[in-house]
Amino acid sequence: MSSDGTARPPNNIGGIYCILAAMAVITLQDSAVKWLSSDYALHQIMLARSMLGLTIILVILRLEGGLRMVKSRAFGWLVLRGGFLVMANMAFFLAVSAMPLAEAVAIFFVAPLFITLLSVVVLGEKVGPRRWTAVVVGLAGVVVMTRPGTSVFEWVALTPVAAALCYAMMHMLSRKIGRTDRASVMAFYAESTFITASIAIGLLVGDGRFSGTGNPSLEFLLRAWRWPDQADLWLFVWCGVASGIGGFLLGQAYRLGEAAKVAPFEYVALPIATFWSFAIWGDVPDVTASLGMALILGTGMYILYRRNPGNIRPRLTR
Repeated sequence: MSSDGTARPPNNIGGIYCILAAMAVITLQDSAVKWLSSDYALHQIMLARSMLGLTIILVILRLEGGLRMVKSRAFGWLVLRGGFLVMANMAFFLAVSAMPLAEAVAIFFVAPLFITLLSVVVLGEKVGPRRWTAVVVGLAGVVVMTRPGTSVFEWVALTPVAAALCYAMMHMLSRKIGRTDRASVMAFYAESTFITASIAIGLLVGDGRFSGTGNPSLEFLLRAWRWPDQADLWLFVWCGVASGIGGFLLGQAYRLGEAAKVAPFEYVALPIATFWSFAIWGDVPDVTASLGMALILGTGMYILYRRNPGNIRPRLTR
């Protein structure tokens, strides 16, 4: 809301800048989590990450007006948004632990397609026939990558899809809550929900009594907590810093801009993740995976071109 109480017009350019910065930060965080996934429990990483992230958010809140800002009339919606974010992160990181980073990120990029669909149903935003076509092509790319019905299909490939749906629901709530609350307030509740969920899971399975399944994703979830090695402490710290900054930028992006217009710019994470996947683990997507990535990335690029043919500064008009 503006200072006179009227609805604030969307700032799509500001939202785009925030989403680009968020994707750069979050992709590096994903790489750190994948690196740690073979030795530490997911909920341990989430707890350490969120405690550091919350510290950063508290500093931002202090600069913006103090802790009084977290007293919100949208408390229930903020907690629900945090719950969707927790489920999205857990599902995605379980996938990252068992499959190449670039492929997990590529499949997860059904999220902007879900956001486009939900922006029509939930927010009443208008989507033209060309973007509907792009959504269909993007979903086809996900099918190509997951390869259902073939011998190479693995159920873990569906966890990024589940993560994407939770992530899309989270951003629908971001747009709703952002009319009255700042991005820093949304990030505060998100980090607090992460901490609560991580402690609860740790109390239930943190002693490792359910580990030993042999499945990389389940082991990541059920492994016992242990004190990090000195060399890994910096990765824990980075995860926390990235969580705080990335969460703030994501909330700000969807608070400022229209969901259907900001979401396609998240595709910048796909080439970044592909680079890190190769540089760190030597993972090279095969022909089928590359085709699926191209379909998913191509739909995003097509949407961007339709909105901004020939201009450097996007006007984001259909």
